[in-house]
Amino acid sequence: MRLATVLTPLDHTNLTLAAQCGVTDVTLRYPGSDLSLLVEHKQHVEAAGMHVCAIEGYLPIENIKLGNDNRDEDLAELTTLIEFMGKAKIPVLCYNFMAGTDWVRTDIAAPTRGGALTTRFNLQAAKQAVSLNLKEDSSDTKSITTDELWKNLEEFLNQIIPIAEANNVALAMHPDDPPLAEFQGRARIMNSVENFERLLEMNSSAAHGICFCQGTFAEMGVDIPNAIRRLGSRIKYVHFRDIVGSKEEFTETFHDAGQTDMAAAMRAYREVNFTGPLRPDHVPQLIREEGGEPGYTMLGRLFAYGYIRGLMHATE
Repeated sequence: MRLATVLTPLDHTNLTLAAQCGVTDVTLRYPGSDLSLLVEHKQHVEAAGMHVCAIEGYLPIENIKLGNDNRDEDLAELTTLIEFMGKAKIPVLCYNFMAGTDWVRTDIAAPTRGGALTTRFNLQAAKQAVSLNLKEDSSDTKSITTDELWKNLEEFLNQIIPIAEANNVALAMHPDDPPLAEFQGRARIMNSVENFERLLEMNSSAAHGICFCQGTFAEMGVDIPNAIRRLGSRIKYVHFRDIVGSKEEFTETFHDAGQTDMAAAMRAYREVNFTGPLRPDHVPQLIREEGGEPGYTMLGRLFAYGYIRGLMHATE
């Protein structure tokens, strides 16, 4: 497997720090329909001696989830992106099917070890929930049912998987975070191992897989190593993180301080022969970074790189 990362900002200092810590791959956020920006970002990553492994975040997919009149525009933009990825040899497109929002938290400055700040979710406070991916928030207040979401998802996959296959790009579905049955009046479906198995049964293509976000699966209350073995070869991409709690109320943790046996998880990835990109996610904010983007500051990421590399070496 390959140690990957998101870098915010994607600047010379962060690229250099990541390379010095042994990171080999970088995930880019979709900058919009001007793909020249992706070319520029890819060149910066390669100049630092690393590769671009995935694109995720800010995707034009909200209308597809809701199945509204603008879905074809989103599909056309995604098609252009996947074709670009094929030419640029970027192998993974990570997406989600949370309608109306992205990952949400009710507290983005909860104190944790040593006074570091982390994020927390409490369902009882969900009316004040803060979306941590504001660019994907939708002004469309239409509600949507479970059946409608499954129907829209199946139609989307039937159209997009052949395009992904033709361009050697793997689609990686991220779970709903938090993995509730519904949120803010909209159903959620990517919220259990069984529903991920249903997703994968829709199409056997090698281009159709999942992003195994450990923290979100931990929110589901599942046995993480067993879930890794169940989903096995269809895991294309990993978000390596942890929490304490459940889907109704949880706090994100340092990578060594959560409820998951992280060494057992790493051994499970070895058992299923996962060789793709694995990146730390949602790190606490350390001293002097309290004003940064929650979950994506750099000092906590440096700690995570070392912790993950240690687990990789210990399980080789």
